[in-house]
Amino acid sequence: MKIGELARAAATQVETIRYYERQGLLPKVERSEGNYRIYDESDAARLLFIRRCRSLDMTLDEIRLLLRFRDATEENCAGVNTLLHEHIGHVALRIRELRQLERQLKALLGQCDDVREMSHCGILNALDEPASDVGDHGFPVHQHVRGAHRRRLRQR
Repeated sequence: MKIGELARAAATQVETIRYYERQGLLPKVERSEGNYRIYDESDAARLLFIRRCRSLDMTLDEIRLLLRFRDATEENCAGVNTLLHEHIGHVALRIRELRQLERQLKALLGQCDDVREMSHCGILNALDEPASDVGDHGFPVHQHVRGAHRRRLRQR
């Protein structure tokens, strides 16, 4: 199948498939006489595996390792278990960070408890304060939770 057919079969954008190929997650494939990439069912299965891993918020490095494990059919799966335990730890950390972010946003929201002119808005004024590790309102000024905003349009 051509790349467009693979993209439709896996509900994935063509550019994402090319990106995964550049990253080494998908193997370089044969090309037709017209220079079209030609994929088969094993490529589609591999792409769906990658997509499932991404839906679990796994990094490309984690997926790369899982693919190596997947390709080593005679090995035991201890490494897979270890990787998943580590990923669960990362997810737990992100949950804690997101809860902290929620507390920070609520504290920021508390800076403006009524409707005022913009020049007197407690939220905007707190955000205008100079950067420091911890602001006067008890929340870190430059802390941001990585990965909290997922781009749904680009599936990388």
